[in-house]
Amino acid sequence: MSLIVAGRFTTFPAAEDAAQTLFDHGFPGEDVTLFFVNPRGQHARHPLDEHAATAPSISPAPSPTLNRHQHPMTIGAVAGAVIGVAVFMAFSASVPVVVIAAGVGAYLGSLVGKMASSRSGPREHHDVVHHEMRNSGVLVAVHVSPENQTEAAQLLRDAGGSDIERATGHWQRGRWADFDPRQTPVPFAEMSQQQA
Repeated sequence: MSLIVAGRFTTFPAAEDAAQTLFDHGFPGEDVTLFFVNPRGQHARHPLDEHAATAPSISPAPSPTLNRHQHPMTIGAVAGAVIGVAVFMAFSASVPVVVIAAGVGAYLGSLVGKMASSRSGPREHHDVVHHEMRNSGVLVAVHVSPENQTEAAQLLRDAGGSDIERATGHWQRGRWADFDPRQTPVPFAEMSQQQA
């Protein structure tokens, strides 16, 4: 495990300036990285997300068979697209017009399907509660040693960084490889004690 100090910045230029300050004070390029952290609740957890492990589950997966209550929006969209194409094909419309008609028909059909599903009775509703404590912004992370961690934290703070934190993680190929944006940051304790 590696020791990491990080600070949050509101813009990429400010984060880049902080990174340059770290370079100017002897921190090598492979020990400094910066990346954007999405707002709370917007951390995608799917195979395309480089920080993803497994997707969280809120409810059981729907059954593979369709019934009249499961997918009315999809059924409405398909029906609307077919009707839109059929109507415009009857008038010998050009291909672009038929494509546009299919899109408009699909949209209108999905709206009708949504209205039909809301009238078909009560449906289960799941509120997703996000307990994330990390603020969004550009994070500048520094791979440090016990000897230079306080200097890195001070340089990030002096460069305008906020939410200075200390973490342990895997630093690989010049980046914080196992960073989890849903993890609550641990404030840099030595920094707080020095300012008190």
